[in-house]
Amino acid sequence: MLQLTNDHRDSMIATCVRALPDEGCGLLLGTSSGEVARVVASPNVAHSAKIYEIEPKVMLRASREADAEGLEIIGVFHSHTHSEAYPSPTDIRQAPDPGWHYVLVSLRDVPAVVRSYRIRGGEVTEEEIAIGHE
Repeated sequence: MLQLTNDHRDSMIATCVRALPDEGCGLLLGTSSGEVARVVASPNVAHSAKIYEIEPKVMLRASREADAEGLEIIGVFHSHTHSEAYPSPTDIRQAPDPGWHYVLVSLRDVPAVVRSYRIRGGEVTEEEIAIGHE
């Protein structure tokens, strides 16, 4: 299960909307139990509406910040601009860490749809998102 606040969800959606017409993306910092502490927006250096790539400097900075704060990078989020919030074959192939949470933000409908998945060995499993208040 992924645990985040309304502010975290809203931040992911806002990052993805700002990136239009390209996919938006970013990282999730938190704990191994799946609790998100911070959402870190990243430019999509692929500059594409079909794929995303986290800016390497954002990845490095987020990794250092997580280490300094006793956190870890626990996942990534990105948008699908015109399709459902489900990992594409490209998303599945490019999933870098089987321990991560993969959050998809679909901007196809209003309001945006946010869903989270685990991707291990090419297998996609949807997981619950618990949204708390803060």
